[in-house]
Amino acid sequence: MNEKNELATFGGGCFWCVEAIFNRVSGVHSVVSGYSGGHVVNPTYKQVTTGMTGHAEVVRISFDPGKVRYLELLEIFFKTHDPTTLNRQGTDVGTQYRSTVLYHDEEQQKQAESVIMELDGAGIWNDPVVTKVEPFEDFYEAEDDHQEYFENNPDQGYCRVVIQPKVEKFEKIFKDMMK
Repeated sequence: MNEKNELATFGGGCFWCVEAIFNRVSGVHSVVSGYSGGHVVNPTYKQVTTGMTGHAEVVRISFDPGKVRYLELLEIFFKTHDPTTLNRQGTDVGTQYRSTVLYHDEEQQKQAESVIMELDGAGIWNDPVVTKVEPFEDFYEAEDDHQEYFENNPDQGYCRVVIQPKVEKFEKIFKDMMK
């Protein structure tokens, strides 16, 4: 990681979806899919998908704050998934698909909490935001076949039906922030 780069860690359902979006953001150097927030050391995808490890599917984002601010990453995060559904994104159901912001410092915590208060106050959704804002504690990189999943499997059914529409939404809303 470059010395001026910072880290952001988000969980917003299936990590393939979140990774595909943030891979397209200018100023983002890398996006790694993995697991965080559970009680099992070095969990596997198979273990995490049972919902029994306590982990969420997350992405760890390395970004240049001189090119893209953390607040902008939060905006993308909240506009490209549903932060009002508890432990669910579409047909992906379970605690492993929870909406979470894992902050790396107090400033990230303050910004995430502030954005959630603003979103709830704006009444954008009928339900309140359930995204958890928690301290970053651990990260276990997912297996190689889960990295760059959308780019490597664009014709796979889940990619076409679930990920592609999210990517298209991102590209429409955030065209000025794309690589």
